[in-house]
Amino acid sequence: MPEIPNLTVYVEQLASRLVGHRLEEARVTSPNLLRTAEPPVAAACGRTLERVRRQGKRIVLSFAGDLHLALHLMIAGRLRWRARGVAAGGRAALATFTFDHGTLTLTEAGTKRRAALHVLAGADAVRALDGGGVEPLEADVAAFAAALTRENHTLKRALCDPRLFSGIGNAYSDEILFRARLSPLQLSRNLDAAEITRLREATRDVLEEWTARLRAEAGDAFPERVTAFHDEMAVHGRFRQPCRVCGTPIQRIVQGEHEINYCPQCQTGGRLLADRALSRLLKSDWPRTIQELEEMRAGLALRRGASAPEERR
Repeated sequence: MPEIPNLTVYVEQLASRLVGHRLEEARVTSPNLLRTAEPPVAAACGRTLERVRRQGKRIVLSFAGDLHLALHLMIAGRLRWRARGVAAGGRAALATFTFDHGTLTLTEAGTKRRAALHVLAGADAVRALDGGGVEPLEADVAAFAAALTRENHTLKRALCDPRLFSGIGNAYSDEILFRARLSPLQLSRNLDAAEITRLREATRDVLEEWTARLRAEAGDAFPERVTAFHDEMAVHGRFRQPCRVCGTPIQRIVQGEHEINYCPQCQTGGRLLADRALSRLLKSDWPRTIQELEEMRAGLALRRGASAPEERR
């Protein structure tokens, strides 16, 4: 799911291309995409785009006459820009917005349709979609601490909660917690003042660094390859790869379509965090440390090797 770094670059590139241009046609080809009935999406046609901004994990296109298109890309939604005269769309297209000089296309990979488009009249209607979380790049220590401790959640859940923090999701929460050297399952109200300050600084540093990195990668081009996985990331998407700081294999906990990636040495003092499904299955055999896990894997490998000759017979 695109988060603050990706969304910031999207907004900058859209603004540079579209502000001041007129929308000529809007076509929604997926019935699941449009989440509002009034006003219709056609109401935006003939209007000039005045502003593009991020609100939480949404991109808001604001047109003359206080009309707004709010796009939430969810996990697999992406935007494509094609200059006038260049074919746009394809089977993955959910909507196309044709301006006087080119076409913006919203696509979504896979079969699940989760991306959302709201057509809204008035700024109040746009604000009603806001989850209410603080902007992590703008919050001072007091505001950050108040949001973090408003409810007693794990740090991973708290950072990803749009009611607490705006624009952070699965990928960058992993990177933030690694940078802060904090366990993703630590409860938010258990942190002391120094740890909260460290978490805030890590949040700002990670989001600013990755925004700058993605901005530099895009250059003047519209971002086409938007992904939550990057080779340069410290822990996200690096399961079983060595930590770049201490060399310990990165571990993960899978929860539905989301996962928690962490370094047990840098973040949890060598302790493995329990995966609910596996820990229920293994019970007392669940390894408590990274050393026990490696020993378990080595034992399994030896047993597989010993059974191979028997199977060949």
